Formats: sequence, structure tokens, C-alpha cells
Amino acid sequence: MNTPEQSTPTLPGPGTEFVQLFTQYQRRLFLHILVQVPHPIDAEEILQETNLIAWSKFSQFQLGTNFLAWVSQIATFEILKFRSRKRRERLQFSEEFLETVAQDSLTRADDLEARRLALIYCLQKLRSTDRELIQQRYAPGESGKALAETMGRPANSVYQSLGRIRRSLLECIERQIASEAGA
Repeated sequence: MNTPEQSTPTLPGPGTEFVQLFTQYQRRLFLHILVQVPHPIDAEEILQETNLIAWSKFSQFQLGTNFLAWVSQIATFEILKFRSRKRRERLQFSEEFLETVAQDSLTRADDLEARRLALIYCLQKLRSTDRELIQQRYAPGESGKALAETMGRPANSVYQSLGRIRRSLLECIERQIASEAGA
């Protein structure tokens, strides 16, 4: 006698490599969409539609090819659909301009991702007090002046410390990127 689990056929799904690529490129895909639409909420909606389509068409993706290019093409069609629904709004950019921006975002995505990873590396190399100061300053809703008051330090002193830390981070990021480019 068959139990329900035995008689239910399993549908083929995407393989592990596809899932890894799908997950790996979510942030970059979102940023690619965001530079082409006026509001983050619209970009999130387009990302979700793109994800649904990419997931449903996983069998059409050729492993070993450029996943970001493939899924960006799907996103481009979704962005075009979005724009056609929004045609009634006053401000419209030309298709040529938006395509140029989209291509530029893909070109810069690798560079920006490398800089983000270098920043994470360099933040870890900071002295703990410097890292805490940066984290406190860039906490949501925080300002340099409020941070100085919390710390009981003059605002100018906090701004000077932050400037020194930022310069240190910038130099570290540039060294890290240069060493990776040379490798």
C-alpha cells in the first residue's frame, strides 16, 4: 500500500550551484535594479518579480555562464514592464539613458563589491576603540554631535578622530584592492 509520501512525485528543482549563484547575486541584482527605478520599494517589487521568473526558468540557465548577466536580462524586461505601467508619471528618462545607466551599474558592480569586501576586511583590522567609534557614528539615526555628547567629548575631537579613521580605512581599502588586483 502506497502512503501519500510515496505516491507524490517530486518536481525537479534548481541544483545547489544555481541556488548558490541565486543567493550570491541578490544584493548586486537589487542595486542594478535600484539605479533604474525611482524608489527602493519599486526596486524591491521588481526584484521579487525577477526572482520568481529566474526561479521558474532555472532550467534555462547554463551553468558555467554569467549568472549575473542572465538574471540582469530578466530584470531588464521586468523594469521595462514596470516603466510601461508608470508612463503616466511626469518625469521620464529616455530608454537610451536608462540602458546606459544599467550597463554602467553592471560594469561597476564588481568594483563596488570588491570595495565593500575590502571595507569589511579593513574594519576588522582597526583598533577596537576606532571600530566602535565608527560603528556608533554610523548607527541608524546617529550624528557626530550626538555621539560627542554621549561620549562626553568635544564635537571637534570626535570629528577629528572620525576623519583620521576614515583616512586610515581609505588607505587600507586602496592597498587591499591593489594587492588583489596584483594577485
